[in-house]
Amino acid sequence: MGHIDDYYPASGRVILHVDMNAFYCSVHEAEEPELYRGKPTAVAGSIELRKGVIVTSSYAARSLGIRTGLNVRQALRIVPHLIIIQPDFQLYRKYSNAFMNIAYAYTPLLEATSIDECYLDITGSKQFGTPLDIAREIQERIREELSLPCSIGIAPNKLLAKMASDMKKPNGLSILRIRDVPLVLWNKPCAELFGIGNKTADKLRKLNILTIGQLAAADESLLISTFGITGSWMKRAASGIDHAPVVAEREQSKSIGHTTTLPHDVTSAEEARRVLLNLSDQVARRLRRQELMTCGIQITLRTPDMKTITRSKHLAVPTENTEDIYRQACELYDRHWQPDKPLRLLGVTLQQLAAREESAIQLDLFDYEKQPKKESLTRVMDELRNKFGESAVLTAGMLGDDPSSLIRNHKRRGTSLQMDFVRELGSKNEHPDHPASKEPNHD
Repeated sequence: MGHIDDYYPASGRVILHVDMNAFYCSVHEAEEPELYRGKPTAVAGSIELRKGVIVTSSYAARSLGIRTGLNVRQALRIVPHLIIIQPDFQLYRKYSNAFMNIAYAYTPLLEATSIDECYLDITGSKQFGTPLDIAREIQERIREELSLPCSIGIAPNKLLAKMASDMKKPNGLSILRIRDVPLVLWNKPCAELFGIGNKTADKLRKLNILTIGQLAAADESLLISTFGITGSWMKRAASGIDHAPVVAEREQSKSIGHTTTLPHDVTSAEEARRVLLNLSDQVARRLRRQELMTCGIQITLRTPDMKTITRSKHLAVPTENTEDIYRQACELYDRHWQPDKPLRLLGVTLQQLAAREESAIQLDLFDYEKQPKKESLTRVMDELRNKFGESAVLTAGMLGDDPSSLIRNHKRRGTSLQMDFVRELGSKNEHPDHPASKEPNHD
């Protein structure tokens, strides 16, 4: 294997497009695998389900002829045993935030284009490996931590990254370089170029431009006279050229969380508490980095059969302290879980966040003299770890073999600290120089 710099361009960018596969149906399958895993399912966008329209369907349903846009009555005639699910947008947003939090761990340059897909600019992320390493790790974490499939495209720009992510579904990883465009794309019809719809393809057909290759070779003045400035973009796009940057939307986090899939089932309280300590330390570090305080703690527990439960607690007094977060996480664990029952995944999430300067910190009557020293020590520890790495300062409880351990997992730990912002998700308006904005395709 060559030097890591060999996998990144001297000039130019490396872009990933993360596209969740059959997102709505996959979320329901992750939540209730015993009901939906591997079965033909469809989400219908109406309460009157038999009159509703299919919004998306599982790959099992697609293989039987179910497609988006059918009404439920038609779909049930094709597949009588099709399982119709009412949409749960709060649940979809929860999973959307979760998969984007994982992606954010590798770069702060993330642009969400819909609830189920996003672009990442990883040009400056070589410390995490090659572009393929990063894409593979993101895909594996989304599968392990959320039980969701996704396809990822790797390319030098957003357009080709999007085209690449569509090449293999589900669970695909595809690389598409500009030099690959003539061989891979030019023989395809124009409608398959992202950003060109059927109506535009019909107009191109009247100009005797049928394929992407013919579009790349077309006279630009003809395209501009027919389509305006969009004609210029179309010719460039047909050759794989796209200069649109990844536009990161930075807003204050609504929650800060971290989960870890364990290498073996945890069946003792001692093991679980060590994992919770590491997770509490990680989320507390991210909280302080963003100068926030939390008034809500949530733990996530997942069993080997993929059943997931969450339990949360409101705090009377806001905190940024690892000890407070760890203590509350342990209390939730002790109250809601039997230690002899196996766990495959553990997580800690901080909720009800507010800016530190706006939060009133209530000092303990018997401990207030120690508070400035505690804060000073915490700042010094954070600065040491910022400078020398996550494993520069450890407590005895942080040592262990689980993936949350600092020693064992310092690389992944470091990535989570980059997740400083969570986006409001939603589609953007289409722009001729920015075709990578659309409604979710639920693929």
